[in-house]
Amino acid sequence: MANPSDICIRGAGIVGRTLALLLARERLRVALVDAPVKGASPDVRAYSLNGASQRILQDLRCWPDSPAVTPVHQMQVFGDHGGELTFDTPNLGTGELNWMVDVPVLEARLTSAVQFQPLIEVVQAPVAASLTVICEGRDSLTRAQLGVAFDIKAYEQHAVATRLLCERPHGGVARQWFTWGQVPGKTEAQAEILALLPLGGEGGREVALVWSVHPLRAADLMGLTAEAFAAELAQACGLALGHMTLSAERAVWPLQLARASRWMGVMPGTTKQAFVLAGDAAHAMHPLAGQGLNVGLADVAELVQVIRAKEFWRPLYDPKLLRRYERARQADVQAMGLVTDGLQRLFAQPGPVWQNLRNWGMRGFDRSGPLKHWMTQRAMGQSAHEASASR
Repeated sequence: MANPSDICIRGAGIVGRTLALLLARERLRVALVDAPVKGASPDVRAYSLNGASQRILQDLRCWPDSPAVTPVHQMQVFGDHGGELTFDTPNLGTGELNWMVDVPVLEARLTSAVQFQPLIEVVQAPVAASLTVICEGRDSLTRAQLGVAFDIKAYEQHAVATRLLCERPHGGVARQWFTWGQVPGKTEAQAEILALLPLGGEGGREVALVWSVHPLRAADLMGLTAEAFAAELAQACGLALGHMTLSAERAVWPLQLARASRWMGVMPGTTKQAFVLAGDAAHAMHPLAGQGLNVGLADVAELVQVIRAKEFWRPLYDPKLLRRYERARQADVQAMGLVTDGLQRLFAQPGPVWQNLRNWGMRGFDRSGPLKHWMTQRAMGQSAHEASASR
């Protein structure tokens, strides 16, 4: 790139590449830092993307084709004592609840689009720019170097993820169970959240598993043979899709609720360079609602909108400009974090009183009509105004 970069993006994951492509459309020169990761293992995750995220990626012509995208027609949520919630698209008057997207395929589409965008230069190390956007993930080294605190609430749960082939087709249904599992060395059972998410397109028989369990239980599950793990899982979900066999390696990581203390600032030693945080570098939340990447892409959309709407004379490093982004996103992220944290805490409370209360609440919410409709529209990526207007 012959001319200096307007913006440097540190982190070339889905959030970073999407941001680079959108900024290049605004005729900004972008340096995208893509440092190779040694020993990286294949990503077995699949992301649940809502309508807002789909529109961003479709507009960039990066939305994958089937079978890498699986529409979710229905979501079933089962409590620990008869509570049940069902979300159906026919009852909502919309196309799909969301879409399960294969991570490697989406990353490949974004990588290809970046290669054909002349205003994006992929670099191995950061370069000086008016604005640096940090998209390095929740373990961001740059965020730590800048002295930005990352306030972490660690859950006593790890996520165990893999993929499985099932005896019966998934039918485009996402299934989630709030259950209890026995932990090695403990007398009392511990709360668990088990999700089976449809993959492989319409009529597919593959699912992505995200199983949130106590760390000791996670270590025990990771040590099982593939056959023993599948048998343990089948028992936990009541053979909902028949017999299952693993089709990928297992991965595990600790779960947390986290948020950066600030999302913007001045680059050290400069007066005309600033930074902002986006994606997991700014926040992390429990995967039970499947909103992690959606929140990150919402960061991207808001930052691009703020830059697009800025006064012509205002530079990209102007603190007043960047505070518009920070204020807009912090409120939404805090609200989503409170929802996921509240649900996790509610279903982690032992005892029959809590058990009866939460399952009574699930049944009541399932019959709530307008409230259930409104909450679902928000999860699908509609704004509060759009969700209210559609009731």
